[in-house]
Amino acid sequence: MVVLPRRWPLLPTLLVALAALAMVGLGIWQLQRHHEKRAVIALLRSNIGKPPVAFPRLGPVPPEMLFRSSSLHCLRVEGWTVEAGKAADGSSGFRSIAHCSTGAEGPGALVQVGIGARPDLRPQWTGGTISGHIVEEPDHRSLLAHLTGPEQVLRPMLVASTSPDPQLKASAPPSIESIPDNHFGYAIQWFLFAGIAVLIYVLALVRREGTRREGRSAGDS
Repeated sequence: MVVLPRRWPLLPTLLVALAALAMVGLGIWQLQRHHEKRAVIALLRSNIGKPPVAFPRLGPVPPEMLFRSSSLHCLRVEGWTVEAGKAADGSSGFRSIAHCSTGAEGPGALVQVGIGARPDLRPQWTGGTISGHIVEEPDHRSLLAHLTGPEQVLRPMLVASTSPDPQLKASAPPSIESIPDNHFGYAIQWFLFAGIAVLIYVLALVRREGTRREGRSAGDS
């Protein structure tokens, strides 16, 4: 028979209750983020077929411009960044991201020129007019940094539709499937954590109360 304690310890009970409420709050917040993300994904899906727009100079990139067609003129390539990526034919490789100068002053622009077979491949492209789709630069922050760290402004990046460099394959076009939407799963996890925390605490109190009663019964006998 499960015997609940007649008097619950005030401070431990209060701490467990606050922790459980915080977890439930985080779960509700993730559900809100889930609904917001679904709306953004629907907008991005519609953006793919819209007319071209001017390439944005600075971040953050508004959802209304993500995945839209655009073009820019790269005066010269100031440097390169190489990261893992996929080509339009589905093969894996290393995407070459050019850091372009677009004028005498200003932030310049990032252009994903194409996909190379090796990370040490040196692209030959030195600049010119190039067209593609607008995305955000790669975000390397961890999930913890996303949740607890300061907000990071990601710069716009153009993913070239066709590679101007003969050594590189064309990049895979921006895809809705590449947009993470894990908020619903995170919400369920937080709700489970809250329920498990309360259950463990109650079971601990029940066990302690049972031990006390057994001790009293042994003493009376």
